[in-house]
This record gives sequence, structure tokens and C-alpha cells, in this order.
Amino acid sequence: MSGNIRLLDDTLAAAKAEGRSALIAYLPAGFPTVDGGIAAVKAVFDGGADVVEVGLPHSDPVLDGPVIQTADDIALKAGLKIADVLRTVREAHEATGKPVLVMTYWNPIDRYGVERFTAELAAAGGAGCILPDLPVQESALWREHAAKHDLATIFVVAPSSKDERLATITAAGSGFVYAASLMGVTGTRVSVGEQAQDLVRRTKATTGLPVCVGLGVSNADQAAEVAGFADGVIVGSAFVQRMLDAPDEAAGLAAVRALAADLANGVRGKA
Repeated sequence: MSGNIRLLDDTLAAAKAEGRSALIAYLPAGFPTVDGGIAAVKAVFDGGADVVEVGLPHSDPVLDGPVIQTADDIALKAGLKIADVLRTVREAHEATGKPVLVMTYWNPIDRYGVERFTAELAAAGGAGCILPDLPVQESALWREHAAKHDLATIFVVAPSSKDERLATITAAGSGFVYAASLMGVTGTRVSVGEQAQDLVRRTKATTGLPVCVGLGVSNADQAAEVAGFADGVIVGSAFVQRMLDAPDEAAGLAAVRALAADLANGVRGKA
């Protein structure tokens, strides 16, 4: 079966045609439970997210801050498997018809098998993967299999990336480019900062791919700010925090649905 990179491309293009940024949400699989995680992805889509990244929880996450680490720990202690992540992708996509990505570190895929993982992700209806710790120069095997199965390969660029390095990274990627708004780990911030705008400008000079900004966005005002210069606004920790703070699963689902609606207004300039 083929993956859904075209659906991802069309979704981002449709947002651009509407004169707005896309809203991309992140939620880890298996949190608070596998079924609860699937329900949460559906809830953020229902609230107005255009794309969802499903996190594959990892014991040593280099990009994730304490909020996402807490959720990952809950999922891992409950025995989450890659099959549960793929089930999350499958059920969320089947229920909504919208693009679902996996965000994962390289080690779990390497151990699972690149061909097996890409084939199963495509069969689940996945649109691709974000791979924050896979160096471009070591990505040929992954990109070969991802392309074979019509999956996007999304790399992360950072404010420290030099222009030449940006060109190398963007030439190897597909779907969109994930621009980390600042040096550090995921988490909400008071201000997303000017670094993000400069990084988007420099990245766009190297590629025609959409450039989407993550790390730090947590409310509609920040979403509106980032939407002023980026093709997509990525929000993760704020959703996870809403789930962590909720007294029960139903309240958590209502909270993430409401946040998605608020952020969807933000990217449309209605904050």
C-alpha cells in the first residue's frame, strides 16, 4: 500500500490557498492509554487541526521537554509497542481522512527494521515521519524506503544551522521542513522569538517546501504571530499539558479539542 504524502502536500497547499498557516498538533501515542491517545488525536482534528504528529514514545528523547517526557513515561510504563503507534495512526486517519505523521527517534525504527516500519506505516495510512535525530548524511536507507511507500521524510532545522547546512537538509526532505524556533527542547514559552522568523526566512531561501515552526507555541496569540511568517504552526506540549492537568479522560479530550479550536482561530488571524 502507498502512504499519504500527497494528502499531506494537498492539506498544506489548501491552507496556503486559504491565506493561512496550517495547524499541526502533536500528541504521543499511548497517552493516557492507547485508546485514550487515539481519542485525543480525533479530538484535536475535530477542534480544527489540519495535521497531527503522533509521537512514538522513547526512553531517551533528545528533543522533548519535561511535559512530553512525562507523557512518554506513562505510555512506556504501560507497555506501549510500535504496533500501538501504528494502530493510532490507522484509526485516527480512518476516522478523519486527514494526514497523520509519526514523530520518532531513529533507534526504534532501526531496531524494528526500516522496510518493515515504512511498509506498515504506509499500510496504516500514515503520511510520513519526522526524524529529529537522523542526520541527513545517514538517511539514504530511510529515504529510499520512505519514497517507495509514498511517505514524507521531514527533517528538523535549528537556528544554529548554517545556510549551507540548511540547503543540504531541505534538499533531502519532503512534505515540509520542521523549523525548531529556538535552541533547546520542547515546551511552552512566553515568546517564540525573532530567531524563528529569521530561521524561516533562511530556510525558505533554500527550498520550495513549506516551512513549519514548532517548539514554544501554546496559545492563539502565539499561533497568530508564527502564522505571520510560517507555513505551519506546530503545537505539542500545550496539548499534552492539557491532558496531564485534566481530572479524567473526558475532561482531557474536551480540553484538547478546545485548545485546537483556539489555535485554529489563531492561525486564521482570529485570535
